[in-house]
Amino acid sequence: MNISIITVGKLKEKYLKQGIAEYVKRLSAYAKIDIIELPDEKAPEMLSENEMIQVKGKEGDRILAKIPADAHVIALAIEGKMMSSEELAERMDRLATYGKSKIVFVIGGSLGLSDEVMKRADESLSFSRMTFPHQLMRLILVEQVYRGFRINRGEPYHK
Repeated sequence: MNISIITVGKLKEKYLKQGIAEYVKRLSAYAKIDIIELPDEKAPEMLSENEMIQVKGKEGDRILAKIPADAHVIALAIEGKMMSSEELAERMDRLATYGKSKIVFVIGGSLGLSDEVMKRADESLSFSRMTFPHQLMRLILVEQVYRGFRINRGEPYHK
């Protein structure tokens, strides 16, 4: 299975980089994983609604350019479907079973994802109704993908 995580914004925090690197290393036994980091669009703190749409649109264009045509796209969005770890594991397993060997998870920038990216997504996933920094979501996502593989293989880790 090939898993890509397309994410907006540069990861600066050393502790997050280390955590992500550890899970990517662990995941290499189960799947090919690729993290694609795209630059965020520079914008002032206070934006009008129109400016927000423009920023998300520019970031969205960069995201869409990196998504393979045959990929199953899962957008991370607060309004997405919430799943348990077991449900996410089952979802990934079902995608692999039915020939979807390329899964792309998309994490937007601080303003979220453009309408165009959401339309391209095959489904949307929410980890919580709470808002998390998009940099932290990378770590949470790679951990949950790793946990999913462990669950599907019946290996110890998940409790």
